[in-house]
Amino acid sequence: MPREDRRALSHVPDPEHIRVQSDRRGQHLEHREVGHIPDMTELNKQRMLSLRYMASFRVEVAMPGQGFKQRWRGRAIDVSATGILLKLDVTHCPLQVGDQAQMRFKIPPGTMPEGFESYVNTTAKLVRIFTVEEDPEGVQRYAFEFDRPLTSYFQKKRWGYSVYTASLLLFIAVGLIMLLRVESIIYFKFHFWLYLYSMIAATFLLSRYFFGALYRPVPVDPEYTPGVSLIIPCFNEEQWIQRTIISCINQDYPVDKLEVIVVDDCSTDHSPARIREVVANIHKEVERFGTRERVSFILMEENGGKREALMRGVARAKHDLVVFVDSDSFLEPSAIRNLVQPFRDPAMGGVAGRTDVENKYTNNVTKLQTVRYYISFRIMKAAESWFDSVTCLSGPLSCYKKSLVVKHGAAWLDQKFLGQPATFGDDRSMTNFILKTHRTAYQDTAICSTIVPSSLKVFFKQQMRWKRSWLRESLRAGAFIWRKEPMMALFFYVGLIVPIAAPAVVTYNLVYVPLVHQVFPSTFLLGLLLMALLMSCAHLMFRRSKLWVFGLIFCVFYSFVLVWQMPIAMVTFWKSSWGTRETPQDIEERNRKAMRRKRTGLPF
Repeated sequence: MPREDRRALSHVPDPEHIRVQSDRRGQHLEHREVGHIPDMTELNKQRMLSLRYMASFRVEVAMPGQGFKQRWRGRAIDVSATGILLKLDVTHCPLQVGDQAQMRFKIPPGTMPEGFESYVNTTAKLVRIFTVEEDPEGVQRYAFEFDRPLTSYFQKKRWGYSVYTASLLLFIAVGLIMLLRVESIIYFKFHFWLYLYSMIAATFLLSRYFFGALYRPVPVDPEYTPGVSLIIPCFNEEQWIQRTIISCINQDYPVDKLEVIVVDDCSTDHSPARIREVVANIHKEVERFGTRERVSFILMEENGGKREALMRGVARAKHDLVVFVDSDSFLEPSAIRNLVQPFRDPAMGGVAGRTDVENKYTNNVTKLQTVRYYISFRIMKAAESWFDSVTCLSGPLSCYKKSLVVKHGAAWLDQKFLGQPATFGDDRSMTNFILKTHRTAYQDTAICSTIVPSSLKVFFKQQMRWKRSWLRESLRAGAFIWRKEPMMALFFYVGLIVPIAAPAVVTYNLVYVPLVHQVFPSTFLLGLLLMALLMSCAHLMFRRSKLWVFGLIFCVFYSFVLVWQMPIAMVTFWKSSWGTRETPQDIEERNRKAMRRKRTGLPF
């Protein structure tokens, strides 16, 4: 949890250029001066160093060069990459402002961004001693500045080794996978189609990592700032909607070129009240930010679904680009500035940002999704973006040309499949409309985070919904994707066949072969392990996080559990219920089940 800033809109450029000095966290604001072109890379680096996070972990402090035989114990209040604020467990500490100290502590997972969870033994300078009036105990606070930022400390101590280790393991995994696939040629005579599938699947996956490695995001042109309207559809999100709205308006983007429209789709909880509260608080900010004209709220007359809510927002949007943001997603301050950059290409129709997991350290279920999310975006979408043909502009953060959304809006709203309304998969559906005539891209530097399911029950329902929408929209895309770049089209069709055939292949290798031929499927399991190693090592290389091991677990979990959702989705992909929230379709489905139980007397 980042420490709250005293200003709700601390990242919004000051239109009157009153804030032109360094702020209290050392962040330079010269880029807000008239005519100054900022270095966005340097600016983002400064933001990273200045962010302070709420903390509560033990810290040991000692005089430098004397070891920790004589030490003072304390607890961190907040921590950043450049310093730490402590409460010491002593009534008097001999340290004075300006003194050097040796300190050691372990940053617990989830305190700071992914990759910072580690042991630290470093030196720091005491820069401030103070008390807080609100503290009834009157305990002194000690503010220390590290001799070198934690980013530099970890780069030397751990991050560098992580990159080298991941690179070596990736090289070994790719080599072994290629050797196994060469071996498959020998076994063609035993089962041609099985080993052909094995080679195609391996080639497909390796190609994703190859093109994902070649991908580079579009660099930021500070002078390119087209008008943007952010639309947030909300349904029963009272817990997160306030943070979502603030993250959307608190963007480092020109005030006169960004607006936020919140559309509540008849929530049954307290979401409307929360939205009105946060909008009112935002309006209390200094008038020069123009929030009264830039932040608006629409309450739907009746529940129409997510697409209806989005189109209602599009109808009110006044800018040429519209950004769809889920109501439980939170944008980084530079997300919009990065997200719009690919639109410098006139043929670009839509762009997806990167979505990270916000609640990654809740439990093992969220940790599994953390690795899966990152690889899905940084590797899979990045590979598609190499060909300007991203097949899903994901719901948490995606940007479209308003004219294209309006053009396809009626067909999007009225879309049906096998006579049933297409109530989910709205992101894939709109992407198909756009991709048919325009380019779509992925911008890795446009970052948001989202809340993912933390229980297996909800996670399974979400995955089933995603598989149904993937099947439906993949069939639609297959009718026109052949007109795109030939290699992209080839990989699309292969990517359609591989997961559909996966359950049969897993059954053959793990059930049929051991039972009929009495042969242990060691080659198949080794191939599965190597594929899992690719995912985990890629995550370790890019994120330098200890969560990389969950990539191995996720691949095994997918192969033995999630893969069986595919045949179920294939015979039920006409269903329109979400399964994870009370939409009208879910209520209708529940009533149908109740009537069926009443009629048959069965408990299901």
